[in-house]
Amino acid sequence: MNVLTPGLYIVSTPIGNLDDITLRSLEVLKKSDIILCEDTRRSLKLLNHYKIKKKLISYHKFNEQKELQKIIEYLNEGKILSLISDAGTPILSDPGLLLIKTCIEKSIKIFPIPGASSITAATCVSGFDDKFLFYGFLPKTENDLVKTISGLKNIDFSLVFFVPGIKINFYLKIFKEYFSSRDILIAREITKIHETFYREKISAIEPFKNVLKGELTIVISKIYNNNELESDVNIVSQASEYLKKYSLKDVVELISKKEKISKKKVYEICLKIKKNEKNN
Repeated sequence: MNVLTPGLYIVSTPIGNLDDITLRSLEVLKKSDIILCEDTRRSLKLLNHYKIKKKLISYHKFNEQKELQKIIEYLNEGKILSLISDAGTPILSDPGLLLIKTCIEKSIKIFPIPGASSITAATCVSGFDDKFLFYGFLPKTENDLVKTISGLKNIDFSLVFFVPGIKINFYLKIFKEYFSSRDILIAREITKIHETFYREKISAIEPFKNVLKGELTIVISKIYNNNELESDVNIVSQASEYLKKYSLKDVVELISKKEKISKKKVYEICLKIKKNEKNN
């Protein structure tokens, strides 16, 4: 890292907490000739915090085409350019794809500098299956939204979306119609002081009474088919009866062998039963 190879560096920045930046990201930013920023005002907060003073160029979805030629010229001159977004990993639902494609076409070197991402941050704490589809921002109108969700409803993976907090109830209404058998995680203010995670079954979640500010990351679980649900009901029924007669360890061993499922799943079900009995 003493000397950087000229080219375009895709640098991930914090999604909230300014400490969530890698040493490598800081090193690259410090050695860049130019930093391309989605919003220079927001980027300056990060750069000033780490005492990084470089030439900044505003690069966003409204001027991508206009600024492209000038940026390519800088790269052809052998300069080191970094691309950062307002928060997280650039390109993923952020400007920059046109620049990446142009660099590939012109054989200009591109270097990913990994770091924070609200996509992986929300998914890793969701408790849902780790096979997921990232969609990004959902359409804003009901007709377009219904068309999009209709095409996704049968995909048996966890689904990750971005939505504006102010419209969360609009999206929940459609989720209830098309994803009623799934669970949902709504992640708000990830890594910030007011970080909040809302977890609920989509069929049971109620509209929010107060407006949620900012951008939300939504994770929806994979499809729960009827066989899985019936199996869980059967196990709960058996476990409830066996726990009246046998120890927790024996019940886990017995049901696990009988139903050919993991001891961990049976153990978790048994603990929930015991907890419910205690509360009642």
